[in-house]
This record gives sequence, C-alpha cells and structure tokens, in this order.
Amino acid sequence: MNAPEPVQEFYSIGEVCDLTGLKPHVLRYWESQFKFLNPAKNRSGNRVYQRREIELVLLVKHLLYVEKFTIDGARQKVDERRKNGELRDLSFGALHADVLASLEQSLQELHDLLHEESEG
Repeated sequence: MNAPEPVQEFYSIGEVCDLTGLKPHVLRYWESQFKFLNPAKNRSGNRVYQRREIELVLLVKHLLYVEKFTIDGARQKVDERRKNGELRDLSFGALHADVLASLEQSLQELHDLLHEESEG
C-alpha cells in the first residue's frame, strides 16, 4: 500500500505562476498593491507562497480579470469581505470559477480536436 504524498506547504513564485497562469512580474506588482499578498522569503531571499496566499492570488485574478474591478475596487471588495468574515467564501468561489474556466477551455480544445479528426 502506497503512502499518500504529503501536501506541499510552500510554493515558489514559478510554481504559483504555473498554478495561476500569471507572470512573475504581475505577482510582484500585485504584492505592492494588495498588502494581504505578502509571501514570506526563504533563506535565499526567494518568495515562498502558502496555499492561502495562492487562494488570495486567484481571488485577485478573478476580481480583476473576470469581474473587471479596478485595483482599488478589488482592494475595497477584499477589505469589505474580510471585515464581514466572508473572505474565505469569496476566495473559494474564485478558485472554483478558475477551475471551471480551465476545464471549459480543455473541453473546448478536446471538442475542436475531435471535430478536426472527424472531418479529416
């Protein structure tokens, strides 16, 4: 019987970019604009993100790219939800929306591929 793989606790900026589809300079800029995005740094001085911070990155991405908030508007929305204790629900909703969008894109690509093969 195989032991389950341990859950990764810390992620590099490159891993976060892969998970979120964002560029490193975007993450660094968002850190300057959203005080709650403040990853720790390891002994080498590299950013290390925890799962909670990745959820917040996905929330900011959702607010900016999907809901079309400005930086200030997204900051206000997060602050408002944090004060009301609703931040966790909001970030989970953004995570689910991101996963669904990714699945939808994958399904569309598969559909297109199958359609091309059936015509050829």
